[in-house]
Amino acid sequence: MSLDLQNYAIRTDLAVEAKELAEIAHGAPIPGLNEEVEEKDGIKVTRLDVTNEAASRHIGRIQGHYVTLEVPALRNQDTTLQEKVTQVFTKEIAAFLQKIGITPDAKVLIVGLGNWNVTPDALGPLVVENTLVTRHYFQLAPDQVAPGYREVSAVAPGVLGLTGIESSEVVQGIVERTRPDLIIAIDALASKSLERVNTTIQVADIGIHPGSGIGNKRRGITKEILGVPCVAVGVPTVVYASTIVGSVIDLMKTHLNEEQGGGSVQTRQIMGMLTDLKDQERLSLVREVLQPLGHDLIVTPKEIDDFIEDIANIIASGLNAALHRAVNEENLAAYTH
Repeated sequence: MSLDLQNYAIRTDLAVEAKELAEIAHGAPIPGLNEEVEEKDGIKVTRLDVTNEAASRHIGRIQGHYVTLEVPALRNQDTTLQEKVTQVFTKEIAAFLQKIGITPDAKVLIVGLGNWNVTPDALGPLVVENTLVTRHYFQLAPDQVAPGYREVSAVAPGVLGLTGIESSEVVQGIVERTRPDLIIAIDALASKSLERVNTTIQVADIGIHPGSGIGNKRRGITKEILGVPCVAVGVPTVVYASTIVGSVIDLMKTHLNEEQGGGSVQTRQIMGMLTDLKDQERLSLVREVLQPLGHDLIVTPKEIDDFIEDIANIIASGLNAALHRAVNEENLAAYTH
């Protein structure tokens, strides 16, 4: 029996996951993808550059720069680890902005995308709440602004269902009036991996399309639309039910093989053709079953209230330190004493 899985492709917002899926399908590393990986103290940093159109087509991501921080132990809510992640994120976002040509005095608009009434989607508004905004000081009393600060403004434009206005339209009006040199958009993402939910931060210079991770693509916040460089910072906070089912099937396969002493005959008798499907095919098949029934739910962990607060604080603190040299110097002094 042959399966048509094209209409059930696995959706993910993370470039590292798109790369993993593409290389499994391709069977080899993909030319045009330059990857650099560092891991220290439980924090894995992956820097991925998509350098040509062929590589872009393979992984389904726009050409550009992507930086991903993966910290599985963030689930333990260890404050010491959170401080380390903040430091690493500060360093990475500062280097990222330098790499794409953003100067230390560039004016920045931070946009917190999402619905503050829905906890898994409240990342953007929570980051905005904790952002150090300074534009009003530069406008009203520029001579009193201390050295080491830049002009930063922030807005949480809400979602279409609340305001009746596309987030991109709200941001475009603000950009036309305030003339920032850079937009940093914060949004919740979707992942194909349970392990990466609430433990991963992605930074990209390609902008963002609100709602794209759950198949609800809206008008984008991109340089092409707004005329200003756009950096996207996102955290996967949800996963599809089909992903969970696919993971359970894989765990069952592993468990049965271990119980049978590595024998695959008994496992195949129990699980049938599922044992022969590749991971992507299995996930696609599960979605093919669940979607027509309306059961491919979007799921978030029950601890999301604590997770979202913690990760929002990490991102806000990292942005404050990366954008304002004075804040970074204060933080470094605090960490070294």
